[in-house]
Amino acid sequence: MHSNSPHVDTPILDAAAMLAIAMGRTTEDGLGVVPERPRVITGAAVVGAWRSFDGTVKLQIKTDGTYAGEVAGRRSRPHGTYRIDGDAVVLQDDTSGLNTPVTLIHDGELEMAGHRLLPE
Repeated sequence: MHSNSPHVDTPILDAAAMLAIAMGRTTEDGLGVVPERPRVITGAAVVGAWRSFDGTVKLQIKTDGTYAGEVAGRRSRPHGTYRIDGDAVVLQDDTSGLNTPVTLIHDGELEMAGHRLLPE
């Protein structure tokens, strides 16, 4: 350090601290509490991977307006496009043309055709 430079304490963060900051958490309480997902349906609220409690239904909602799914016991995998319609996301299957509404319920979960889906 140059003698004419003011001394500044610069914190040095490890990987865990950087990850905690990026995830919106604090390092004091470990990884902390996961922030709640928004309660209003927007693309950002539903984009991501979702699965049912028992893992029989999986849903991947992508930023490009498409989705892909997997249902245990079903040979063909559902896939297609989605649109935001009021307080629901409507999935339109490319193969069958079937429209399936998906709603965001309390605690950041989705409800789709009687299945509750959690973020992965």
